[in-house]
Order: sequence, then C-alpha cells, then structure tokens
Amino acid sequence: MSENEALTQNHPVGVLDAMRKRASMRAFLDRGVSRETVAAILDAARWAPSGVNIQPWQVAAVAGEAKRRIGDAIIAAREADQRRQPDYPYYPEEGFEPDDGQRKECGLAMYSVLAIGREDTEKRTAAWDRNYRFFDAPVGLLCFLDRNLGQGAWIDMGMFIQNIMLAGRAFGLATYPQASPTEYPDIIRGLLGIEPNLAVVCGIALGYPDIHAPVNDCRTSREPVEAFTCWYERTQKP
Repeated sequence: MSENEALTQNHPVGVLDAMRKRASMRAFLDRGVSRETVAAILDAARWAPSGVNIQPWQVAAVAGEAKRRIGDAIIAAREADQRRQPDYPYYPEEGFEPDDGQRKECGLAMYSVLAIGREDTEKRTAAWDRNYRFFDAPVGLLCFLDRNLGQGAWIDMGMFIQNIMLAGRAFGLATYPQASPTEYPDIIRGLLGIEPNLAVVCGIALGYPDIHAPVNDCRTSREPVEAFTCWYERTQKP
C-alpha cells in the first residue's frame, strides 16, 4: 500500500478533534518534559509546508536556569520601565472593530476566571508577568526568523507553530503561544547568544496542563464559518 493510499484510509476525526480541542493553557504541572519528547514534537512540526521548501524556522528550547533567567530579565526590564522594542508590530497602533472588542472580551474572560478586578493592578501585573516565565511550564520554545526573509516566511512560521501545538497534543501536552517574549527581543538574543539578524517571532509554553487550575477553564469563542467566508460560483462580468 502506498503512502497516499494509507492516508485516504485514515479517518480524519483524530486530526479534527485535536484542532477543535486545542486551547491555550496558562497553568502547568510541576512535571518535566524530556528532551526526547520535545525533539519528537519538533520532528513532526518540521513537516509544515514552506515556500519553495525554505523551512525558515529556527527554534531555541529553554528550560531550567536558562528559562528562569529570561523571565527574570524581562520582568526586571518592565519594572524599570525599559522601553519595549519588538522586532515587529504584533498589534496595530490604532485599534478598530471588531479587533478591539475581541481583545477586550478575551482579557475580560481571563481576568474573570482569575477573579482579578479591573482596579487590582498588583494582581494584574503579577498575572501578566507569568507570561515571561512561560506560565511555569517546564519548557519554553522561542521561534526565530531571519529578518532578510519576506513576509511569506511568516506564513510558513505560522503553519510550523500550529504543527508544534497539534503535535504536543499527541504527546498529552498542552501549549500556549505567546507574543509577550517578543517585547524584549534583545534580552533574549543576548542571554542565548542568538545572532541579531534573527527576529524573535513568538514563544510557546509547553508542558503537562494543570486541569484543576481555574484559568485553564477559560475559553474564547470563535466566529462561525458564515462570518468570514464568501462563496463564489461565478465571477462578475468584465
């Protein structure tokens, strides 16, 4: 039986189930993840498609002391009011709808689950700082792209990141893709000895989820297919 024939006989429910049940986890068990498991996840993720097969992704897997030092350094920079200098703008400078409303809804849902009020700035800061510690997950993955690459490589990276998260589920692990580490890329590059031409694209917390943590019950909604899809069977006449 050829590989293509085998693929047609595999029922796709397992893949679809992994896609639908993937969720961003913000609390992890104090349980290590072996280097072999991380390598196996990346080995699966590397089969993501990329333009002319350039495979533009670079990954730094951090754990233990290296992970702790990154978190400490970024939090210290924030406390010192050091200016954020991300390698690229993740969010627009001026908000607009429905983007603004969705961002507010997401934030409100998370802080409601954590029982943190709008005026409780101390608890909000502490909750946000957990981003830089990869939410205490045992492993943090940092993804990099060469700055000289075009915008298409960022699409490739997105598919690679999604593969990491889906592969993680196959090993019983949870993930949380993070934009927060991108706020201070020079700190990350300096601590890890990463070349300056590599832009920090995102971080990914990886570990076993704490299913009893209330914050992991937080779920965001998704727009129905009809809200973002238009169907065309014929084009307009020229």
